[in-house]
Amino acid sequence: MRSRSYDGDLTPPWKKTAPPPEVAADRDLVVEEAGTGFCGAVVRVEKTAEGLTVTLEDRFGKLRVFPMTPGAFLVDGKAVTLVRPSATPAPRGPLLSASGSIAVRGAKARVARAGRIYVEGRHDAELVERVWGHDLRVEGVVVEYLEGVDDLPAIVAAFSSTPDARLGVLVDHLVPGSKESRIAASVTGPDVLVVGHPYIDVWEAVKPSSVGIPSWPRVPRGQDWKTGVCQALGWTDLTTGEAWQHILSTVTTYRDLQPELLGAVERLIDFVTVP
Repeated sequence: MRSRSYDGDLTPPWKKTAPPPEVAADRDLVVEEAGTGFCGAVVRVEKTAEGLTVTLEDRFGKLRVFPMTPGAFLVDGKAVTLVRPSATPAPRGPLLSASGSIAVRGAKARVARAGRIYVEGRHDAELVERVWGHDLRVEGVVVEYLEGVDDLPAIVAAFSSTPDARLGVLVDHLVPGSKESRIAASVTGPDVLVVGHPYIDVWEAVKPSSVGIPSWPRVPRGQDWKTGVCQALGWTDLTTGEAWQHILSTVTTYRDLQPELLGAVERLIDFVTVP
């Protein structure tokens, strides 16, 4: 006689339930966190010391971060386990950088040029790096931020630009009659180029459609602009730094930026690299 082999699990088959299906946490996937009822679109997935987390954004722009616990989310009312986003298919044809230029495969960063590009603040520098980082490394261009342009004439004088060490400066809110336009007009020299965009802050240079908002709010004169934007958009539980990181996370290519900023940065790169 041959004995039968029994499964150690004595639960009747009709009582067993299948585990929740796995769903890739791709950007813009709308899910509900079962424990809190918070419903939103996937913004990003990040790896932490405790494991994977997913950031969701609801229709009011509010952000929440949740651990990717098995079965903790609902899609169309059914429990699922969120997993890493789907792999992006291999591109066909020439590989383009985020700025739209043809990427140089396997290129090493060039030794930094003597010339520089100055921008007003950290957020400006991070945005330029996000879109033009590949181009800047190939060309050996260093971008530095100034924490404002009030002292720009003295900063330019101290740089001592030459034909072999040109200086380009990107200025926010460069419109007729603005404080920034008056400061920019006081800076002259054949090896210095000051250009800008019309937006109050570089946040506005990101297209509202990329951020998922209808438009950038109007903030009353005299109120801190970034604080006013966060209040108007309902981002009251975020610091301005956290709000910026959310905005920056929505930028993947030059298509997410306004053309006024694109043209200004391209002019500066050409100015400091072309003999």
